[in-house]
Amino acid sequence: MLPSFVVVSFAIALGFLLVACGESSSEPWKSAAPGSATPGSAAPGSAASGEAAARSSEPNLLDFTMNSIDGKPVHLADYAGKVVLFVNVASKCGYTKQYPALESLHQKYKDQGFVLIGVPANNFGGQEPGSNEQIAQFCSRTYGVTFPMLAKVSVTGDDICPLYRALIAAADAGALPETGPVKWNFEKFLLDRSGKLVARFRSAVTPDSAQLTDAIEEAMKAN
Repeated sequence: MLPSFVVVSFAIALGFLLVACGESSSEPWKSAAPGSATPGSAAPGSAASGEAAARSSEPNLLDFTMNSIDGKPVHLADYAGKVVLFVNVASKCGYTKQYPALESLHQKYKDQGFVLIGVPANNFGGQEPGSNEQIAQFCSRTYGVTFPMLAKVSVTGDDICPLYRALIAAADAGALPETGPVKWNFEKFLLDRSGKLVARFRSAVTPDSAQLTDAIEEAMKAN
């Protein structure tokens, strides 16, 4: 027979063990039920998960590869993290005189995470009839343009390029004051650092207007 003090010690130890097992009976080994939300995550079907899905379905407006005016590939994704202004330009338009102000805008903000991209197009009045080489020479020699220029594309109609199709769709979906197709040369689309379209301006809004520069500076401060 075991000594009584051994029996008592064993009983006390067994009691402590049973109490400890009872306190840990929350079954942590069980995994969350399929489809259930874990702490810190949005439940499927919740408003938060719906917003996240909407964000993920938004087109990436820099997810395009274009050609530069001298024929080299331009991966617009390389401009991610910058504020980007797209302007459809033409050499024989009444608004062509905006080139010097566009260049000044480029010089003013280029070191602050801003890039201005000219997009030649011949959609309106046949006012950009030249070749890419002729357009580049005209811009450089006449106005001293140094900001990036893409090869000539279409910005409206059945042959609209994918970039401008996406820009217009984003403007329409974003409930901006200006929506619908591009109407003329020198319209402006402004993207913030996350690649989201935040403003759109028609041709008459000049590059040095407070309306445009305020929008650029606001976009540069964000994110």
